[in-house]
Amino acid sequence: MLKKLTIAALLGVFAMPAQAETYGVLMKTLSNPFWGAMELGVREGADAAGVEYYLQAVESDQAAEPQLNVCNTMLERKPDAMITAAINSTILLPCLKRANDMGIPVVDLDGNLDHKIAADAGVDIAFSIGSDNVAAGAQGAEWLVGQLGADAKGPVLVIEGLSGNITGQKRATGFADKLKELAPGLEVVASLPGDWDRGKAANITNDTLTAHPELVAVFAANDGMALGAIETVYAAGKGDQVIVIGVDGNSDAVKSIKSGRLNASVAQLPYLVGKQAVEMVKEMKGGKAPDGDWIYVPTMVLTKSVLDAGTEPMLEYVK
Repeated sequence: MLKKLTIAALLGVFAMPAQAETYGVLMKTLSNPFWGAMELGVREGADAAGVEYYLQAVESDQAAEPQLNVCNTMLERKPDAMITAAINSTILLPCLKRANDMGIPVVDLDGNLDHKIAADAGVDIAFSIGSDNVAAGAQGAEWLVGQLGADAKGPVLVIEGLSGNITGQKRATGFADKLKELAPGLEVVASLPGDWDRGKAANITNDTLTAHPELVAVFAANDGMALGAIETVYAAGKGDQVIVIGVDGNSDAVKSIKSGRLNASVAQLPYLVGKQAVEMVKEMKGGKAPDGDWIYVPTMVLTKSVLDAGTEPMLEYVK
């Protein structure tokens, strides 16, 4: 009997399923609905891929040093992959170099890492996944010109992201370059960093309206700043004169668009970014190489008419 029990016990050990892979996911702040939607995508992507994950974030989109500390702490758990959304192009590089040295692949969420800067620091990025931020900015300009016409004239304000952040820079550049190409009479009279901060964006918009009372449009590199700008525009009694466009398509922006305040947002579909990131890491770990260094998720312009119609297939990814 003892022998039978021992054999049964051994068979039980050998029959145990292999331990699921565990990924470390480091984001910016979950107080921003953009990252909240991406976290939901990560969660559902992990369920679909049959992997585990642990996710950490910092207090704000500006908490660079704390994010580095969190990254180093996450490495102590020796994850099977590090999926990170860096606050800027350089802050996480020492940590990510350590990850590479430990044999841990690094994935860049939302295109926050500059591949050349990373390579110069000895960091190998398995792939970046997110929207084409230059194209997203250009899409905002195309929509604006579609509303005002190619012959439109007047001052335009661009509110950038955090100074030094590649994501905000690309969105602002994509918008300004496409606007100049399509409607040269629409002149960008100021392009200033709003630091992803709603209050700062509101103040920038107020100052610009004071200097340029005939302002016709504001392009903000994320929805939080766009919502700050729209508050100022309405407070100045110019809600029907100044078009405000954001980027992200987050839940707060959707509510504002539906209520008729915010005019548009170029939706980045962060839910889809998070979901596909985890699923692609699983495939990569299984031997399937990613389709290039950059994986782009589609974007779309959200407006009241698009949301009210509800017929656009990609709306299912707007969370």
